[in-house]
Amino acid sequence: MATAPRPRTTTRDPEELARRLTAWLDARLPGAKAGGIRVPESNGMSSETLLFDIEHPEPPVRACALRLAADPDAYTIFPVYDMALQYCTMRDVAEHTDLPVPRVLWLEEDPTALGAPFFVMERVEGRVPPDVMPYTYEGNWLHAASDAERAHLEAATISLLARLHDQYPVEAADGSALRRHVDAQRAYYAWVVNGLPRSPLIESGFDRLDARWPADEGAPVQNWGDARIGNIIYDGFEPAAVLDWEMAAHAPREVDLGWTVYLHRFFQDLTVSFGQPGLPDFLRRDAIERRYAELTGHTPRDMDFYTLYAALRHAIVMLRVAYRQVHFGEARIPEDPDSLILHHGTLAAMVQGSYWT
Repeated sequence: MATAPRPRTTTRDPEELARRLTAWLDARLPGAKAGGIRVPESNGMSSETLLFDIEHPEPPVRACALRLAADPDAYTIFPVYDMALQYCTMRDVAEHTDLPVPRVLWLEEDPTALGAPFFVMERVEGRVPPDVMPYTYEGNWLHAASDAERAHLEAATISLLARLHDQYPVEAADGSALRRHVDAQRAYYAWVVNGLPRSPLIESGFDRLDARWPADEGAPVQNWGDARIGNIIYDGFEPAAVLDWEMAAHAPREVDLGWTVYLHRFFQDLTVSFGQPGLPDFLRRDAIERRYAELTGHTPRDMDFYTLYAALRHAIVMLRVAYRQVHFGEARIPEDPDSLILHHGTLAAMVQGSYWT
């Protein structure tokens, strides 16, 4: 599969980060040193990750991961990085549910320490379904697994969502949680295209959402936000750690479910377009809906709406990533800005109502 060059993910100096991290750690745990500091190859383009070990006679944990808010000078993917919200969400999910969430250790909101706010958590060992090359493509551990092993991973993953939605207490709030969620995405899109070409396709997607708005949104629950298998560390085929809570929010259950369904379809459609079969029987929409209903007693509703919403949200992120590449001289803006969205054909089909038929 041919791919474009991977966009840069940071403008920071790893050696400088290591020096400053050691100084910060010593102030919180006298005599401690940060050893084995490294940046994982899969470092994202939103918040950044550092891996390190605490060298101390009595460390709270030895293996750590640090999540650092994006460098504000690096044309960030999101306008705000609320590290305190992520830290508190992970802490509270661990307290109120039985989900395997890494233990959070420290939150640092003062940007002077490392140049941006960050938090430190326990590092969990295991393996993650890859994004590059995607797990739907041949040559990785998940693709090479048996049907039974993938079925086990799928069932265990949907169980995570069911337990999060059922176990985490959410207080009632006035107004529509879904409307607030969509309005936040409209604001994000406006930020992405500020001073840049707008996307007619994304704007038609918002119009389609308004035309197909659910008659019954249901009570909001705690949403993971970035609910996909690429954000889970697996021990074998069992979830060992649920990561990346930066998009957590209160919203209908189907917001998470739609994201899970569509993010797999994004990789599956991409793989098929390059002439490989991918994993057509894995994470199917009907199987996800059925399994979730069995676990929770809630039958997912209006999933055409919510999968469209997921594809639309993903398109806004991809447009920002593309404009980030333009900013760094890695790409140029084409005549049709919609072509910058890798899944523009899929999104167009969803807007037209023909994708699932």
